[in-house]
Amino acid sequence: MNKLFNDFIRYIRCELNLSVHTVSSYSIDISQWLRFAAANYLACNSGKTQDIDHAAVTVADIRLWIAFLANEDISQRTIRHKVQALRAFYRFMIRRGILAVNPAADITTARLPKSLPVFVRPDETRYCLDEPYDADNFVEVRDRLIVTMFYSTGMRAAELVNLLDADVDTNRCELKVLGKRNKERLIPFGKELQEMIDLYRTLRSREIPGCAPAEFFVRPSGEPLYYALVNKAVHKMLDGRVTATRRTPHVLRHSCATDLLNNGADLTAVQRLLGHASLATTQIYTHLSIRDLQNNYKLAHPRAQKQ
Repeated sequence: MNKLFNDFIRYIRCELNLSVHTVSSYSIDISQWLRFAAANYLACNSGKTQDIDHAAVTVADIRLWIAFLANEDISQRTIRHKVQALRAFYRFMIRRGILAVNPAADITTARLPKSLPVFVRPDETRYCLDEPYDADNFVEVRDRLIVTMFYSTGMRAAELVNLLDADVDTNRCELKVLGKRNKERLIPFGKELQEMIDLYRTLRSREIPGCAPAEFFVRPSGEPLYYALVNKAVHKMLDGRVTATRRTPHVLRHSCATDLLNNGADLTAVQRLLGHASLATTQIYTHLSIRDLQNNYKLAHPRAQKQ
């Protein structure tokens, strides 16, 4: 069983090219299912080990697992993700000829309520990014650059953490990121970001003498950043300055997309900028624009205010 599980993880990582985050999430989800299945009469003894008899797994067994997760106060969104991971696991077994039918194929989970992305309003973004800072302090300059880069480029947190120094070109004003499924894309940027990058590199050379590190963003020790540190920098910058309910790197990505569309950017261009595989994913930001328009209409138009 361990070999089958390891083969599946290798398959989604190497052949499907799923992101590191997705591979880790699937690994956790499938491990949880295997432990549950082994403890609920779905295992058969094989020598000294206990393997799951996957051919005996039914839709009812998987629904029992879903009920167990719900009783553990696991959110419907998380349960949905776990079922998706399970479907992929059994599809892999069918591909290998181990199973003929996917027992998770017909599982339907509760429909999630539609929620619009959280974003920072343009005036609040200007307030945050225009606030004075110590241009001689390496950490302050780096953290301000992190926030500015998220908002200016719409890149993902993982893309920023893994950004290489060689992939940031201030002469062409473009940077290259490695997105989901290991897809590379070029992102343009403006003069403000160009000047901040040059300043950051100058302070980085002073802070860390010698050759430039492979990673673009580093700590004063020269070691690369990690997500928690990036998230902390964003939260610190936004906290107390914005009305958004969340203060994370992804909120700045939403803000970038929303402001681009509100100012007339082409939907397909924004899709390419963000690295969305589907245009439908990008279209959710148009709903934000429409909602804002509706609110302004209700406040300003005389007939909209009439009871």
